Amino acid sequence: MTDMVSSLPPVSAMMRESGLEPKKQFGQNFLFDLNLTGRIANSVPNITHTPVVEVGPGPGGLTRAILLAGAPRVIAIEKDLTTSPILSQIEFASNGRLSVVYDDALRVNFADFGLSDYAICANLPYNVGTELLIGWLKKIANGEPISSLTLMFQREVALRITSRPGAEHYGRLAVLTSLIADARILFDVPNTAFVPRPRVQSAVVQIIPNPEKIACLPDVSKLEQITATLFGQRRKMIRSIMPGTDWGLYGLTGTERAEVLSPETFALLSKNLI
Repeated sequence: MTDMVSSLPPVSAMMRESGLEPKKQFGQNFLFDLNLTGRIANSVPNITHTPVVEVGPGPGGLTRAILLAGAPRVIAIEKDLTTSPILSQIEFASNGRLSVVYDDALRVNFADFGLSDYAICANLPYNVGTELLIGWLKKIANGEPISSLTLMFQREVALRITSRPGAEHYGRLAVLTSLIADARILFDVPNTAFVPRPRVQSAVVQIIPNPEKIACLPDVSKLEQITATLFGQRRKMIRSIMPGTDWGLYGLTGTERAEVLSPETFALLSKNLI
């Protein structure tokens, strides 16, 4: 099934032929390194038996790697219509396994794809990566059948997702992720791997939904409210932010700051204070 995909010209050659250029307004930074795209695709758990949704395929470097890794079905969501001359060639070569949806991933209802289980794998556009992730986490909390997310972010965002209490990058994103899934950084990606070269380094993060955590998850809107309240003034003691609260009921003194509170503590506070 991969023979026609593997025989396609290099991505760079297909870009030259179609006149495709990365577009700043879409946050595009294309990845051509075959070793890296292959490493990302092969990091998707059980990829040979799992449909994959990709966001922002661009000229299809990672798309090709996902197909070559053996994904039985790939749905690629792309906002930039100028990529169609390249993606249509990959679609034709995929023997029916690739479908390209030209739309904004922030607006697409993934439930419309009719998948009973799927993975998300993407080199996310820098300008919407965090927003997309938060949306997917909420969908997982509401029962969307996402089995895994293997995503590339700016390294600083990757640290914000995977940080623990007391760490420099610990905040609202880490709390939400930790209460829904298990997340870790798989590997770093240098900025030299991209065209155009971004100023920042990147990292690939893998997020695996955890059913036991989801079963104990508080109301997400309340969780967002309490984390916004306390992290919004993260250098202040929590008793200064929410005076009149009996912090002792939660095993706290009130002199703590948001950055040292565990995700479980935020969950408990959201259930009782909001």
